[in-house]
Amino acid sequence: MKPLRLLSIAVVLLAGCALAPATATKAPPRTSVVFDHPDKFADVKDAYIPTDEGRDLILSHLREYLVSRCDPLLPEGYKLTITFTDIKLAGEYEPWHGAQWENVRIIKAVYPPAFTFTYSVTDPSGRTVKEGSENIIDMAFQMRLLTPYATSYDSLAYEKDILNDWARATLRGLAKA
Repeated sequence: MKPLRLLSIAVVLLAGCALAPATATKAPPRTSVVFDHPDKFADVKDAYIPTDEGRDLILSHLREYLVSRCDPLLPEGYKLTITFTDIKLAGEYEPWHGAQWENVRIIKAVYPPAFTFTYSVTDPSGRTVKEGSENIIDMAFQMRLLTPYATSYDSLAYEKDILNDWARATLRGLAKA
């Protein structure tokens, strides 16, 4: 086969491979996360003087994380809806340390993360197979075994780990139900 013809075939094959993921349809998430009146939440602040954009960004990170962790735990056809009514992030702002500290979230045991939410799991027929309400406060959150990378580069590392533990414990064994 001629080298030019071989090159043109390779280019066509590579172009086809590059287009395939873009045209493939992605299944909708099986997990739905709702934040009920987030402006009333105890503490989802991005700074000492918080912004709505910062709050929304924090909540979107929590939503994306929950979808990524819960979807694989749900059997095919099942759906999970989580409705948060309050969130308190780990730590607090202590502006009295000086101007350079007023937008630094200080993590101390006296500022534990907390979540209040309801959840409902439905099977493929739409029948509710599991539901409940949670009020999670982890007073020992700093004792969690997180990597230094996680706590250094993810400001929501403690919150994500707590929610991951809840998801694994709650969604375990659904296929058998």
